[in-house]
Amino acid sequence: MTTMPALFLQNDAANTAIAGGLLAFAGVMMIVALAIAVIIIVGLWKVFEKAGQPGWASLVPFYNAYVLLKIAGRPGWWLILFMIPLVNIVIALLVAIDIAKAFGQSAAFGVVLLFLLGGIGYLILGFGNYRYVGLALAPPANARGAHA
Repeated sequence: MTTMPALFLQNDAANTAIAGGLLAFAGVMMIVALAIAVIIIVGLWKVFEKAGQPGWASLVPFYNAYVLLKIAGRPGWWLILFMIPLVNIVIALLVAIDIAKAFGQSAAFGVVLLFLLGGIGYLILGFGNYRYVGLALAPPANARGAHA
């Protein structure tokens, strides 16, 4: 018997079931990821509007990070730091803490709800009774020890 007819006689029902299960799992995970993305976009939209920025900016990939830096009171060139691996984690943590402070919240709020659980934190800030205070919490430059 040659090898060619033997290949056609194999039973692939088990492999087909496994592939179908993996495909179904991937489809469910894509729906979950899409739902999480929508939640984050809605939360960011509301936060941007409370901070006086256009809400549609949450839809534009790099521009939303730039607007988030402006809300946090950080310079726009920090957007470049988001492109550097491992540095971007530190920058994202600092920006999350600054966003929390810009809305009158503690650094722990920024670390836990904005950095670790981003979608939930932005929903809380956007739909909660929080007000954007900006950099009002930072002391003025001449009050840092220089008495004139």
